Amino acid sequence: MASTEPEQPLDPAGQTPSVDPSITPSITPSMPHRRKPGVSADQTRRKGGRRSADIPHVDVARRPTHRKNSTAPRRRELLQALGIFQRATPDQLWKLTRPGNQHDKLVRDNLLDLEDHHLVRIELVREDQRQVWVLTKRGHDEAKLLLEPKGIRVSALREKKYHPVTGKLLGAGYDDHAAAVTSTAAELHRAGIGHRLGFATEIGHRLADGYVQRADLVVRAPQAGVPVLLVEVDRRSEDAHDLVVKLRRYWEWGRLLPKDADKRTVDLVRSRPDAIERVDHDKRLWRRVYPPTGREGLAPLAFVFADTTETKVANTVAALEEAGRRYWAPRRYDSLYEKTITARDYRQAVPVVVTTLEQLQEHGAGAAVWRRLGRIGEQTLTDALDNPDGHTLYCTQEARADEEDKRRRAAEREAQRPVCTRCGRKFTDERWEEITVHRTAVRAGDRTVCGPCRADDVAREEAAAEAARRQAAAAPEPQHGPEPEKGRGWFRWRT
Repeated sequence: MASTEPEQPLDPAGQTPSVDPSITPSITPSMPHRRKPGVSADQTRRKGGRRSADIPHVDVARRPTHRKNSTAPRRRELLQALGIFQRATPDQLWKLTRPGNQHDKLVRDNLLDLEDHHLVRIELVREDQRQVWVLTKRGHDEAKLLLEPKGIRVSALREKKYHPVTGKLLGAGYDDHAAAVTSTAAELHRAGIGHRLGFATEIGHRLADGYVQRADLVVRAPQAGVPVLLVEVDRRSEDAHDLVVKLRRYWEWGRLLPKDADKRTVDLVRSRPDAIERVDHDKRLWRRVYPPTGREGLAPLAFVFADTTETKVANTVAALEEAGRRYWAPRRYDSLYEKTITARDYRQAVPVVVTTLEQLQEHGAGAAVWRRLGRIGEQTLTDALDNPDGHTLYCTQEARADEEDKRRRAAEREAQRPVCTRCGRKFTDERWEEITVHRTAVRAGDRTVCGPCRADDVAREEAAAEAARRQAAAAPEPQHGPEPEKGRGWFRWRT
């Protein structure tokens, strides 16, 4: 019987298929117990895996001899990636480990080598013939040795569980949401935004009421200008208002205080919830978990939409902007120059960016495919997270407004400066203060004259006073005429 399977596309090298086709059906009656994933119901399950001869378009020498000597770095990279993301296709692992290669052929060869060493296995083959690889128990233990000493969370082990009657592998369905999360991380890594060891999945954020909001993906890429980024992947399986609720929870979590916070601060926040806005971010809980972002605001959040239409994405983004404005929108600065300052205060807001997985795969995560809520147009990720109208602009505008206010006040004061009625000169600051301050105004003399003229008046007054003083102190002039008789009395000299 002629095979009805479509011909598989070749990889860029033109030698091997980029994805593995399903196994050719056999005429042997089906065996119901413990069928291998991806094997049809009427096919015999072989021990030891598939043979090279079973795969069409591939010769017996499919597995090159050099793959038996796969290098330790490549082996470590694949184990680390599968330890973090649990399941992945060769295409995803290629972008997570060696995105500089032209295709995933080398990754597939190394996966086959790891399979021979019982470190990885094929969990299933998807409808598009892409193999989904997972760690075995032995591989999971080795991945722990590679990740746990670095403080990286290891995903749970995918164990084989078969139905006791039908022999069907249980839990082998590949979650499209998990695939979208892994693909998002792969595209970020391919663009140089983050390293595979800087990714973490399903990270919980416990709120005050005990609810745990889990982020689909946490990205740490300080070298790319993104110290931390929380990613939520949505395949339009959730309502737009559910995403608003997620945004609200991240905003609430960013306002929490740690358990060992100062008692005075805790009491103040409990009595006045808005007081948390005056608490520095370094004293909040989220800074115990994530590093500083280098920008104003809380930890940034990204919504990546997958497997949906542009219309649905636009409607969802519109709902996020409208219903979630309180959580992502900046505020006006409380300033004396509020009318002249256009900068906005982002310190209490959650920076939110949106994009689609299709854009990431088509243009790359480093391209202008990110849109910041509240802005028009798409930007690169770092540009979308930056706040050009934030605190830096506020400091510049505040300083400029302060200088302009000083100049205006100086001009108004100069216009009010008195003019001397005698010589026509303007008063100096000292003379002006002398005639206006109460304690010195009584000694100011003529208040209509300037300082030099007042000094002349004082000099004349002092000269006149000095002349009068000298005149008063001078001896009286002698009088001309006979001297009065002296010695006339009861006793006098005899002549």
